[in-house]
Amino acid sequence: MGSSKPYKKYRPGGSKIKKIKASLDKKLKNIQWGEYRIGDLFEVKSSKKIFHANNIEIMEEKILDSYPYVVRKTGENGIRGYIKQSEEFLNPKNTLSFAQDTFTVFYQKEKYFTGNNVKILVPKFSEFNESIGIFFVGIFKHLLSNFSWGTGSTKEWINSFILKLPIKNGEIDFEFMDAYISELEEERISELEEERISELAAYLTVSGLDNYKLSTLEREALDLVLADKLTWAEFRIGDLFEKIKTKNLKMKVGDLSPRKTEKFNLPVLTAGIENQGLNNYAPKANATILKNVISISANGANTGATFYQSKEFTVLQDAYAISCKLDFSLNDNHNLFLTGAIRKSIYGNFAWTDKAGWEKVKKEFIQLPTKNGEIDFEFINTLISAVQKLVIKDVVLYADKKIQATKEVVKRK
Repeated sequence: MGSSKPYKKYRPGGSKIKKIKASLDKKLKNIQWGEYRIGDLFEVKSSKKIFHANNIEIMEEKILDSYPYVVRKTGENGIRGYIKQSEEFLNPKNTLSFAQDTFTVFYQKEKYFTGNNVKILVPKFSEFNESIGIFFVGIFKHLLSNFSWGTGSTKEWINSFILKLPIKNGEIDFEFMDAYISELEEERISELEEERISELAAYLTVSGLDNYKLSTLEREALDLVLADKLTWAEFRIGDLFEKIKTKNLKMKVGDLSPRKTEKFNLPVLTAGIENQGLNNYAPKANATILKNVISISANGANTGATFYQSKEFTVLQDAYAISCKLDFSLNDNHNLFLTGAIRKSIYGNFAWTDKAGWEKVKKEFIQLPTKNGEIDFEFINTLISAVQKLVIKDVVLYADKKIQATKEVVKRK
């Protein structure tokens, strides 16, 4: 499901979202509000039967003949899980559940069982549907936000509670409620779609790609790996790389800045493993500025941690950088592959008392794919490109599933 066209640069706040937000703001400014008692709008009922959690089997996923088990929790629509009980005790769908202790109200679009202290609000008006139910939930959430556990909410209290609702010509404006929720749902879907485009564009930019569709060569490279048909050879690390000489900054970790500032603006490599070992900043003055090389941690619990550093940095202590000695111009893909090969060879094989210093590391061996007795850099480049595209595709598929799930949640009956 790849695309062969470059993706345009993402600009936050697309025109579609702006139009929807402007429309919603305009509607809210022009709306009139009226006050109504809950008891005039809903019949407040007790649950047909209370099911205590310690006496029933609660399933995380819905299965055949099971129904939602609504309790007093404040999230996930009040649903703790799904249970199988006699259907005669099911409460009606297309109603609101009101948790008396937590003051949480949710729209329930299917029949459900409840735990203790959950009232059922059955609408007395025919216009009630999912959108209008969600609108009521928002109103309840706003008005009940100041109430807390222990305040108490009897059936009489719920009946007498006053709601503010939009009106038109002196009547509740159910049409506005329905349209408002529909536009909110459309806005959310549009935001997710723009997030998807943004994420895709960012991954493509970082990877230097303009699409995530595998080429014929990339497919063939993956097939060779999966079929284990590659020719591998061992190479001594010291025969391929050399340690880069750097200036002594004469600074300790405590002298560095944990944040980038105008003065401290050069990432510093230390013995850490988070953020590729670049967790502090130093001034550029008198520093050896490195880029597009491989770094190795030589001390601490992370000795042997290896990263490809594609951006400017410098080395402080307990770590060092190496560069390739071969008469070959390496690109990012080559460096990523070589970094992985070195990490596989040395990381975990050294310890605090047996540090991964260069004199030891350069004697270790790595395995690389070869062709006609030489390192097959062309294959390496193709393989890494294919892997990057697969990762990007996974991100896109995940985003698509998230959007589809949202569409299904908000889909009209």
